Amino acid sequence: MNVSTAPGALAPRQPLAHPLLWLMAIALAHVAVRVAVSPALKWDEAEQLLWSQELALGYGAQPPLYTWLQWLVNQVFGPSVLALAALKHTLLALTYALMYLAGRELLDGRGAWWASASMLLLPPLGWFSVRDHTHTILVTAMTCGAWWLLLRIARRPRPLEFALLGLVCGLGMLSKYSFALAAGAMLLAALSVTETRRALLSRGWWWAPVAGLLVVLPHATWLAAHLAEATAGTIGKMEIQPENGLGKGLLSLLGGVAGTLALWALFALWAFRAAWWRTPWAPAAPWAQRVFVRYVLLIMLALLGMVLFAGVTTFKGRWMLPLLCMAPLAAFAARPQLQQHPRGGRYTAAILAVATFILAVAGVRPWLSGLRGQPDELNHPVAELADALRAAGYDGAGTIIAADHILAGTLRARFPHATVRPCTPAQGDIGACVADHVQRAGKSGHGWLLVSRADGAAPGWWAKAQAGIAPQAIQSIHLPFHMMHEDTSPAHYEYVWHAPGSAYQP
Repeated sequence: MNVSTAPGALAPRQPLAHPLLWLMAIALAHVAVRVAVSPALKWDEAEQLLWSQELALGYGAQPPLYTWLQWLVNQVFGPSVLALAALKHTLLALTYALMYLAGRELLDGRGAWWASASMLLLPPLGWFSVRDHTHTILVTAMTCGAWWLLLRIARRPRPLEFALLGLVCGLGMLSKYSFALAAGAMLLAALSVTETRRALLSRGWWWAPVAGLLVVLPHATWLAAHLAEATAGTIGKMEIQPENGLGKGLLSLLGGVAGTLALWALFALWAFRAAWWRTPWAPAAPWAQRVFVRYVLLIMLALLGMVLFAGVTTFKGRWMLPLLCMAPLAAFAARPQLQQHPRGGRYTAAILAVATFILAVAGVRPWLSGLRGQPDELNHPVAELADALRAAGYDGAGTIIAADHILAGTLRARFPHATVRPCTPAQGDIGACVADHVQRAGKSGHGWLLVSRADGAAPGWWAKAQAGIAPQAIQSIHLPFHMMHEDTSPAHYEYVWHAPGSAYQP
């Protein structure tokens, strides 16, 4: 076999034609677009700026790895939209790159590019991850990395690859707990196939569990002590109904699978038509195809079991993404002849068109909200709000206590020297939360700022917030939304600023 076309080897090409270079260019374009679009934040973005104020072994319902990475990037760029976008799109680029490497273990350069770029047609990754996802991106990247290393070990097992597989699996568990399902199904599927079982049990196999346990162990100690806190949010989102949720659960599972794979399947059918089933059965690696098929069967059996025996009624697309991101790779590995199909250029062009469309839509999101007449988080005039608070005397330091976590994260980006805390129903008693932070600020000699926005605060927030402190006069700020019609009602913010050293009795 010619080395230039052998699986696992990069074919010689002009440097500017290398797909990974273009992947980097697209990632940089997305970062530039996100920074230019709005200084305001979406839900997950705000959450990360709040959590990354400190390093901890755990952060509520999510493992800590993404927040650790965000903290690290913040040290370079400061807590900002640039830091958020740089990390997210670096991880998205890593996701595609790792799937490309997995594809190169079975396919030539063109097929590997399709296996990787096809994930753009999986909406939870192609669009919703650009829009506002964090942990989902990271766990998908680690899943792609695990597939690459598993396929690499199957072809040529070495202790280094085992150690890397353990490292990636450990990082996957620190990305999102659902990684355990993907990793478990991958392991069982691989052990059920003779070729991969022999490779996985070869010399040096023990490096994988050792490396994985070493990575996970510190967080596992935290998790054991905070199990209810770490699982309550996810269990609530699953909407468990053991009594009468069977039909709803099955429909939600079907919708989750279809919502993840249907768009890609439609594009693939449009491009290659009947070649999918008329092409003679000649998979790139029969052992790999058996692993893929058994993996999917195990995943679906596990998800069905969650419906039948646990009463789970809700399956979100972002949950399905890391479990099914290997579908394009499995499909092209089953039909490697498509790599020379005359309609292949049409499929490549379609993917590039979708990539361009997503980049364009990402750049006009606030204007689309304006066309709908419904302000989005990105339409909030956060720069003007920060200027108004400074003009009212706020010194940019001390403690900011916000009525919702999106406003809190946004102000963290505008005032990086402040300590920012949300006091919402999610934190429990709002009055006790506010009183605690006010007391801490007073003891440290700092001022404190209470602030809310009309479309984010819980009903009666101000009455609850001031229940445990001496009531203060509430000031208002009205500012026009960005990219909205002139007749749109302005954004309404309220605040109380207590300067350091001011007379105050709690």
